[in-house]
Amino acid sequence: MSPIISVSELKENFHQENLVILDARVGKDIAQTYLQNYIKGAKFIDLDKDLAEIGKDAAFGGRHPLPDIQKFAETLSNIGISENSHIVIYDDKNGGNAAARAWWMLKSFGIENVQVLNGGIQAAEKAGVEFSSGNEHFEKTSLLKRDQWLLPVSNLEEVERELQKRSSTVIDVRDAYRYKGESEPIDLVAGHIPGAINIPFSENLDEAGNFLSPEILKEKYSKLLENTSKDLIIHCGSGVTACHTILALYYAGFEIPKLYVGSWSEWSRREGKEIAKEI
Repeated sequence: MSPIISVSELKENFHQENLVILDARVGKDIAQTYLQNYIKGAKFIDLDKDLAEIGKDAAFGGRHPLPDIQKFAETLSNIGISENSHIVIYDDKNGGNAAARAWWMLKSFGIENVQVLNGGIQAAEKAGVEFSSGNEHFEKTSLLKRDQWLLPVSNLEEVERELQKRSSTVIDVRDAYRYKGESEPIDLVAGHIPGAINIPFSENLDEAGNFLSPEILKEKYSKLLENTSKDLIIHCGSGVTACHTILALYYAGFEIPKLYVGSWSEWSRREGKEIAKEI
């Protein structure tokens, strides 16, 4: 199953019995925004509460650490997800950053049939997909328990070690101005991890905000990574947008690389870590 689904494909599968649609939009008062307007049958999943377990100190784990996997299992059960669900996730950002984080976590939990809606909620509205509002009742399900995330992750110590040995390619997917250290709108310090290369996640998208085709993405990344280690570690600000590039790489036919969950939000806050700039 492709990790990306078009609106037309969603409409074809709209009444599929095992289809579960997840609304992963983010923003101020987003739970209320969801209740006002969402794709019919969609269940809201909260980035900060369901897709992360935010700690007291981002210097240890970053701004969006992964939640305990058993807690995530309970979240999925409460919104009616089972092992055989066909899950389609959307948000309202270009390319689907939070949707990509949800995709990564569901795949890492062991659920196979997971897709991100190309173009997000805007594409669905434009195509005339049926919408709804208000509260909906969801039947609770039982999920198999998991002891650990199945997809590869990395931590600060491994990133530092791999860069020193030059045995992995560390990719920073934030916008170029953040990587260069020109300014930093979210974290406390501007700059980047020394040795990391910059391939902004926005380059995975066309002008309309849809993912480039798998063929174009394959050619693009093959060229960009031609003379580098094929062992990849992907990071961003807090481990959310990095999943967008992991999704793009998988869509293009590459193996799923490691996700550095703590990302810049952890590295930049950790005492004694070197910070690079290009200004």
